Amino acid sequence: MSEYLSCDKLKEITRWSTCSISNAIELFNIRPRNEGFMLPEIKCVFPELGPMIGYAVTAIISADSPEGRRVDPPDWWEEISKIPEPRIAVIHDLDRPVIGSFWGEVNASIHQALGCVGAVTDGSVRDLDEVRKAGFHFFSSCISVSHAYVHLVEVGIPVKVGGMLVKPGDLIYGDQHGVLSIPPNVARDVPRAAQLIENWERQVIDYCQSTSFTLEGLKERYLSPRPIWKTPGR
Repeated sequence: MSEYLSCDKLKEITRWSTCSISNAIELFNIRPRNEGFMLPEIKCVFPELGPMIGYAVTAIISADSPEGRRVDPPDWWEEISKIPEPRIAVIHDLDRPVIGSFWGEVNASIHQALGCVGAVTDGSVRDLDEVRKAGFHFFSSCISVSHAYVHLVEVGIPVKVGGMLVKPGDLIYGDQHGVLSIPPNVARDVPRAAQLIENWERQVIDYCQSTSFTLEGLKERYLSPRPIWKTPGR
């Protein structure tokens, strides 16, 4: 990734839901509309914590057996430090079915101390009360009671979680709806694009809720020109 946004710029993005940001990204026509977001299997465990945004640090784990390749945790922690804060740990679980959780109170505490604001995994999470209290975000495919033989297998490589390819340093945004990635070349502009979409949608919504509603009026507003992105200064 060529540029990391400041905390203020990231905060501007979190004023909008993932749904609005997804709509905004469509204005730039830089990726297919069926890409760039995780499938519904990845669920927000703590929606009450609000939105989560940060740069991806990536790894692969397994919990089914004590055998096989292992990466020592300190090597993973060093890998995390290579990516600017705020960070989000995005971890692919090799086991199907999922056997044990990498994520609990201990790892949440470690990763929070290392500048991570949350974790996204197609594996499981646990220790929900403690982690919720700590304010650490969990997005996962399931919840389980054991860590089994969980261990790191690879770190710092592209991973596919919830159908979405995530590379180290990718900008990841999640809320109660799910998780998406924001392309770096438009990340700075997506709040403005989201406002353009909102302005168009609001005229339709407000009209539908007005006492002057008619079918013909709805057609006129709904069929009005959709927003078009224009690069500022051009």
